[in-house]
Amino acid sequence: MADPYETLDVARTATQKEIQKAYRKLAKKLHPDLNPGDKDAEERFKQVSAAYAILGDEENRRRFDRGEIDGDGTEVPTRNAHRRSPKGGDTAFHRSSGDFADFGDVNDLFSTYFSDMGRSANRPRRGQDLRYKLDVSLIDAGAGTTKTINASTGTFDLQIPAGIRDGQVLKIEGRGQSGAFDGPAGDALFEIHVLPDKRFSLDGDNLRAEVPISIREAVLGGRVEVPTITGAVAVTVPPNSSSGKSLRLKGKGYPNRFGGHGDMLISLKVVLPQVLDPELVNFMENWSEGEQFNPRAVHA
Repeated sequence: MADPYETLDVARTATQKEIQKAYRKLAKKLHPDLNPGDKDAEERFKQVSAAYAILGDEENRRRFDRGEIDGDGTEVPTRNAHRRSPKGGDTAFHRSSGDFADFGDVNDLFSTYFSDMGRSANRPRRGQDLRYKLDVSLIDAGAGTTKTINASTGTFDLQIPAGIRDGQVLKIEGRGQSGAFDGPAGDALFEIHVLPDKRFSLDGDNLRAEVPISIREAVLGGRVEVPTITGAVAVTVPPNSSSGKSLRLKGKGYPNRFGGHGDMLISLKVVLPQVLDPELVNFMENWSEGEQFNPRAVHA
């Protein structure tokens, strides 16, 4: 029977971390999913897994070192008694749920196999879930869209529902890693990252946008186009509108979980011409009332 130390190629004085590192390296190299049809690799994978089932558990390792169990994990008979496992079998080691906690990350190809150690090696096993990050524009996230995904498990369409939020995860069943021994495939999990938009910012269910207006529009008022996630709409700017004045477009914001929409909140910003206009300068120089107006005193 094989010596688990030799199987994992570690010294008998190796630390638990060194044993774990050696096991992980061999398991990744020999995993059946990476060696389809290679019976030798599959057999070696089983041997490496069985060796780690002994050495990866400190109590099992101590019992092996004392000669109480052999390289297969079977009780070694003594002169006084034949020790049996709690369930009545001759297998002396068992697995705890925490044995492979460090492999619990969903991105780890092998976590499903590791969690099944100690069970029948050939039983059907579900494939590993595969996790992806997917960037979606704020417009597409608000309106909903379909993305064509080219993944390692094939090409398929992913439906992005209207109103999805940053960080939400969408699942496509059966598009993860293939199962072992005729087990079902895992799922593909897509974490959505909603990209910022230079025109909008999301505030709960509301969308905010800053819209520039001319000094003429600020003084006299008028109709201007403002952006929304469903396209531009015309709004009325009231006469005598200062920078920072807010306009609200009901129901033109982001979709919410109740089936409705938030509002579009428009902040006006008065913008002067880039080139100084002599006529405007002349008006300001002769505008006596303007000279008397102090906006800082009004807002003090």
